[in-house]
Amino acid sequence: MNRRGLTGGFSLIELIVVVAIVSVLLLVAYPRYQSSVDRAEYVALLGNLQQFRKTIDHYYEDKGRYPDSLERLVQENYLRSVPVDPITGSSGTWILMRGTGIDTSGIVDVRSGAHGVSWSGVPYSELTP
Repeated sequence: MNRRGLTGGFSLIELIVVVAIVSVLLLVAYPRYQSSVDRAEYVALLGNLQQFRKTIDHYYEDKGRYPDSLERLVQENYLRSVPVDPITGSSGTWILMRGTGIDTSGIVDVRSGAHGVSWSGVPYSELTP
C-alpha cells in the first residue's frame, strides 16, 4: 500500500496533544482575564460614584437643595439615565445616603449596593472615589 494514501488527517494522539496544550494555555490565561474584569468593574464603579457626587453637587448649587431621588436628576436633565452599578449589573441597587438636617434633606451621597469586598480589600458599600 501507498503510505501517502493513509496519512490524510490527524491522528488521535496529535489531537489529544493539541487539546492538552490549549487547555493548559486557558488555565494559565483565565485567572489573569478574570482579575482584569474585576479591576475594570471596580474602576467603572469608582467613576460612577464620582459622577454621582459631582451631579448631586451641581444640583445643590443650582437648586439650593439636594435631590429627593435619582430619578429627579434624570427628569431635570442632570443625568441622561441612572447609571448601572457595574458590580450588581442593575441601576436599582444604589444605596442612597440622605441628609439628616433641614438644609441637607435629600440625597447627599450614593453608595454601591453590591455585596462583598473589592480587590483592594474595601467593601463595595464603603468605596469613595
